[in-house]
Formats: sequence, C-alpha cells, structure tokens
Amino acid sequence: MTESLRDARPGATPSSIDYVAFAQSPRFLELKRRRNRFVIPLAVFFLVWYFGFVLVAAYAPAFMAIQVVGSVNLGVVLGLGQFVTTFAITMWYVSFSNKTLDPMGAALRAELEKMEQK
Repeated sequence: MTESLRDARPGATPSSIDYVAFAQSPRFLELKRRRNRFVIPLAVFFLVWYFGFVLVAAYAPAFMAIQVVGSVNLGVVLGLGQFVTTFAITMWYVSFSNKTLDPMGAALRAELEKMEQK
C-alpha cells in the first residue's frame, strides 16, 4: 500500500490516488525525460566550462595573463564569461520551462486534481 504525503499528516483523510503509479505514467515520464534531456547536457557543459576555467587559472597563469584590450587580460574576460554563461543558461532554462515543462506539468496537475475530486 502506498501513502501520499497528505496521508502522513495528522487528521488528513486518505487519498485514493496511487501516486507511485502516476509517477510511472507515460505522460509523467515524458515530462521527466524532456527535463533531463535539457538539464543534463547543460549541466555537464557548465561544469566542464567552470572547472576548465579553474584549472586553466591554476595551472596556466601565463595563458590567463594574455592581454586582450588595454590592461584587460584573458583571465578577466573568461571570468566574466562565467557570469554571462550562468545568466544565459538560467534564461534559456526559464524559457524552455515556460514553453515546454510548465504546460505539461499543469496538465498533469489538472489530471491529479480531477482524480482527487472523484
């Protein structure tokens, strides 16, 4: 027998929804698959980019000291690029989530709410 989180609260009425079965439904699995197909490659890219920057800064200071413009060196440019990349990935994820994940999640939530009313 599976228990929902609502069932664990004192005074809560038992739910007739099988959340484990719902989490294994094709539509829910598709939502997770789409999220993972977007998030995992971006996370890997960012971690490689971040640790690559740290390693180059630690072990190749002469490379990071290359002058780009005036007194601005490559280390500063790449360091600021870390911030730009972080904001760009965040904006890209928010856009993807708003267009793709949120509508799928809203449909699943509506389905659960209908099941709960029965």
